[in-house]
Amino acid sequence: MLSAESEALVRATLPAVAGALDEITTRFYATMFRERPELLDGMFNRGNQASGAQRRALAGSIAGFATALLENPGTRPDALLSRIAHKHAAVGVTDDQYTIVHKYLFGAIADVLGAAVTAEVAAAWDEVYWLMAGALISREALLYQDAGVRPGGSWRPWTVVERRTETPDAVSFLLRPADGEPAPRAHAGQYVSVRVRMPDGVHQLRQYTLSSDPGGELRRITVKRATGDGAEPDGEVSTLLHETVGEGDELLLSAPFGDVFLDDPADAVTPVVLVSAGIGCTPMTGILAHLAALGSTRPVLVLHADGSPADHALRAETHALVERLPHARSVFWYERPGPEEPDARTGLMDLGDTEVPDGATVFLCGSLPFMRSVRGQLLAAGVSPRRIRYEVFGPDLWLPGTAA
Repeated sequence: MLSAESEALVRATLPAVAGALDEITTRFYATMFRERPELLDGMFNRGNQASGAQRRALAGSIAGFATALLENPGTRPDALLSRIAHKHAAVGVTDDQYTIVHKYLFGAIADVLGAAVTAEVAAAWDEVYWLMAGALISREALLYQDAGVRPGGSWRPWTVVERRTETPDAVSFLLRPADGEPAPRAHAGQYVSVRVRMPDGVHQLRQYTLSSDPGGELRRITVKRATGDGAEPDGEVSTLLHETVGEGDELLLSAPFGDVFLDDPADAVTPVVLVSAGIGCTPMTGILAHLAALGSTRPVLVLHADGSPADHALRAETHALVERLPHARSVFWYERPGPEEPDARTGLMDLGDTEVPDGATVFLCGSLPFMRSVRGQLLAAGVSPRRIRYEVFGPDLWLPGTAA
């Protein structure tokens, strides 16, 4: 916990620091990458850097952590720390990099806030930083230990044994460890990082959810091709995977990470509700496949929204898995309905006449606007926020506003 002296200074300066965090993080990344360009090779997402998503996520996490220390002295925001630690482990963050970040982050704070950053104020925020860094370092060490890998060294080559087109913009890759060793343990709903070399020689990483039951020696990822809208370019990694990777090729994958997963015994009875939109169906399909492999009899409700049946990746597989589960049912919404799904509902997902089972654990994945909308509907229906678990693709920009 913060010392009394630091708590008073952080409380007094939090509005000014929080208000300047976007400028601070912009300067931080610019200076760090100028002086340490090697960090751009295989550690940071260039697309998120260009769009500003990464700096906004960093700013939100710092402000969120400091706010939590002030509002709940003696405790730490476990949900925030857990999510960040899993993201860090998935890209191979190591202890020494916290020292590098500290140097450039505090240099940016001093540059932006100038004389307002007295020695006492700097010491107070230094305490905040190392409390957060220390908590993350210890969590990440445990994650690496549980995964059976050294910090930052979880990369293994996997061979593509099958490539399957799911929709016009989604492709699945079925993978087997290329080294012949057993596949690492994974939980249904977790993701892996894929590390590829881009045409300019720079390595880039992206996270993709395991979209099949993770219990065997084969793993599957389903990749949606990210198409730019004019303001933003096409996704460079998804484009490379779609255009160049086929059966027999190798991909470098991290160990599985992610704190949103199903980890209940086969005889669990708690209802499960799987809510998704678009490519957010991938963790839900993995969870469904795991439940089917367990022979689960628990109640399962699958809710999915998409543009049309043709856009709905893994649609036929979802139907097949639901049929294998004795107490499962599904409801789909499409903006452009088609004859393939005569029972589907039209438009955006509306839970007004959908009964959510009492006491259910809800898994939620999709775009941020979709998740905000559906989470609000779930809360209005009486679902406890503690029972809603969500996964975000990319930097987590939602955490600071979802404490309720």
